[in-house]
Amino acid sequence: MKIEHVALYVKNLEEAKRFFVKYFDAKPGMGYYNPKTGFRSYFLSFENGARLEIMNKPDVTEGKNGVARMGYSHVAFSVGSAEKVDELTGRLNADGYKMVSGPRVTGDGYYESCILDLEGNEIEVIV
Repeated sequence: MKIEHVALYVKNLEEAKRFFVKYFDAKPGMGYYNPKTGFRSYFLSFENGARLEIMNKPDVTEGKNGVARMGYSHVAFSVGSAEKVDELTGRLNADGYKMVSGPRVTGDGYYESCILDLEGNEIEVIV
């Protein structure tokens, strides 16, 4: 068994798509739109077959933003080496994304950094 995809509601669908394409080499599928409900989404595919669905719907209410909240916690992207973690973390930091932690070795042995995307969702960049 495998996880087929993870889904995330976002405020700005096009900006979220650009973020994952620019920094994580996502390949976006065709956008979906349901005119009855206003629901829009993209499936983003990654090199190893993982997929992330980003979604937007006018009547979805915002919950408490931040790292500690019920529900979605974070998405982790493996970039293959400590050097690549450092490089991508540097790019994200230079482009103004808020750094939560790292790069560092965690207590459970991961080399990672954590940033918040444009909507406050935590993204981990790991080896």
